[in-house]
Amino acid sequence: METLRFEDVTLSKDIQKAISDMGFEEMTPIQGKAIPPIIEGKDVIGQAQTGTGKTIAFAIPILESIKPRSRRTQAIVLCPTRELAIQVSEETKRVAKYKKDITILPVYGGQPIDRQLRVLQTGVHIVIGTPGRTIDHINRGTLKLDNVKVVVLDEADEMLNMGFMEDVEKILEKVPADRQTLLFSATMPAPILKLTKRYMKDPELVKVVHKELTVPMVDQLYFEVRESTKPEALSRILDMYGFRLSLVFCNTKRKVDEVVMELQARGYLAEGLHGDMTQAQRDRAMEKFRKSAVEVLVATDVAARGLDVGGIEAVFNYDLPQDDEYYVHRIGRTARAGKTGKAFSFVVGREIYKLRGIETYAHTKIKRQPLPSLAEVEESRSVNLMEKVKEQMDEGNLDRYAQLIESLVEEEYSTLDVAAALLKMALGPEGKQAEEIDLSDKTRDTRRSGAVTRLYMNVGRLHNVAIKDIVGAVAGETGLPGKLIGKIDVRDKFSVIEVPAEYAHDVVTMMKNKYIKGNKVAVEPAEGR
Repeated sequence: METLRFEDVTLSKDIQKAISDMGFEEMTPIQGKAIPPIIEGKDVIGQAQTGTGKTIAFAIPILESIKPRSRRTQAIVLCPTRELAIQVSEETKRVAKYKKDITILPVYGGQPIDRQLRVLQTGVHIVIGTPGRTIDHINRGTLKLDNVKVVVLDEADEMLNMGFMEDVEKILEKVPADRQTLLFSATMPAPILKLTKRYMKDPELVKVVHKELTVPMVDQLYFEVRESTKPEALSRILDMYGFRLSLVFCNTKRKVDEVVMELQARGYLAEGLHGDMTQAQRDRAMEKFRKSAVEVLVATDVAARGLDVGGIEAVFNYDLPQDDEYYVHRIGRTARAGKTGKAFSFVVGREIYKLRGIETYAHTKIKRQPLPSLAEVEESRSVNLMEKVKEQMDEGNLDRYAQLIESLVEEEYSTLDVAAALLKMALGPEGKQAEEIDLSDKTRDTRRSGAVTRLYMNVGRLHNVAIKDIVGAVAGETGLPGKLIGKIDVRDKFSVIEVPAEYAHDVVTMMKNKYIKGNKVAVEPAEGR
């Protein structure tokens, strides 16, 4: 199917302007297939993996259908975890940037309910929530669904795995029958198909299946950073390794321009490549890159299509890609023709979950790496420079330069002093090491060893608690995807749950004083009990 651009679809000026600000050049496959029928008012089943841009696929049509003058809730989006509810809410708000009169509210466990109650009382057009907290508001009478025109079930198979289907059906029963229903799911197990037959009207199936792609033999590393420290992190890694040709990927045209300016200001030979450039400008940038007149090319995925340049030593995911499949395409630009290559990804906060999804999809392992310190960068630059000096000496043809050195020696400078001065000029002043900035994102410890931690929980069968209740509570409160939760052993008075070791601290901290089936929860490491 031919790729659609957002301008190919009739959208309001406010939405077009917001999409332009976000810098997207064209629709992802699921957006191109789903947006037109949703805008037409059809029920749609979208089969696509996480990380395919499906949020925008339903956010745009929903925002176009909202009647701002009515303060009643007109659309509801159900998500399996609070993490996804927050993510969907943030993305929808970005698309609604110029629609100032539309109110969007995420509702989920782990956030004080009083705050949600206050906003709901003022009137909310779009509610994005987890099934448990949504049911809570319905039961309290603080969320009324009698004016809802669109319902979205996002990641339906994950909600099924976490035991939320009963709550989802209760919510669907309370929404008017003449609504539009949209369901997105990576897989279509029998209970999901049964749900579509019962609650959807002649749904149109749009399907995007990832191709089986082979990850090239590339050394794949990731760094945890803050968004604000990405430019410095990129500079350090470029300096550390001294790559001749590097390719940096950003998700938007605006980000490409920002990164190019940052790099040029720091003295790097950098050029950008994106859809707003004329063909002549793009050809010029590509030619410079091929001839190594540019050492860093910063590009969007769309602009880099068909880019085939040999000798690219490193690929940077400055932004993690929108679509997991793009990750494989990106890193395949290096390690061509039997050569080795490196792929670096910058991860901010909870993007670690997205990285885990990329690993699962691509059947690969991306290793965590600490960012190099300034001292390490200086040491590496010195070593790299000395190697280049040796190469020049081995090549010869140094007579002209030797004469210049001799003229300085005649002025009573030693050859050692001359060499040291030239080295200082090449490396920069030593004082650069004085100020060391911590670039890492220390909001969480995400060392990922593959180890599992067993946690004790003070609720069990006698408290009317089942496995699905524990999975739903942990995923809903912490944002940890249900599929990452391991074995759960429910006993009479307590339960033991296995979680990846790197997330154990989060689960213990974030589940403190929370409730499961009306029981106050205490969680602690099971070792020693």
